[in-house]
Amino acid sequence: MSHPSRTTPPAPLQVKAAPLPYVSLLEHRLLTQIDLVVIHCTELPDLAMAREFAETVRYASGTGNSGHWYVDRDGHTQAWVPPERIAHHVRGWNLRSVGIELVNRGRHPHWLHARHQAMDVPYPDAQIAALVALLQDLQARLPALRLIAGHQDLDTEQVPAEDDPGVLVARKQDPGPLFPWERVLAQVGLERLVP
Repeated sequence: MSHPSRTTPPAPLQVKAAPLPYVSLLEHRLLTQIDLVVIHCTELPDLAMAREFAETVRYASGTGNSGHWYVDRDGHTQAWVPPERIAHHVRGWNLRSVGIELVNRGRHPHWLHARHQAMDVPYPDAQIAALVALLQDLQARLPALRLIAGHQDLDTEQVPAEDDPGVLVARKQDPGPLFPWERVLAQVGLERLVP
């Protein structure tokens, strides 16, 4: 697949390995099974809170919910789960995908309150540049990777609002309306998947 011309030179990719304690308990897969990358935002105020959430065991297998990579607001990037392990990051799509989490407050701390659904924190340039560099690296390393989606594209469930059960709100809205899809897609050779 040919890649669109890049409008800016890629940022140098620097990723710190920071594996989650339960990585060895996550199911193994072949890299050739991965054709999709899912973009998330943490909906937490900082990387430390995201780490605490990811380390929390939520399943009988001794594992929890997390993405594979986390990109902080300054572009600092960490690898928490290797791509050959299946992370729990998006319902129904985990087997074929990897997840990238961008640190962004999102709707924190009232994720499912009807009166608190705005996602109004922009993504800094350094964070988006690091994301693009990571995506370009993944295209080179994952032979079947060809699709990209936002979490909200794949999990469209509506649930009763916690503060007003008569109102339905989106269970997932990340990465949200301020994520610069056009800018990212112009720099990577991936097709957006919106089922």
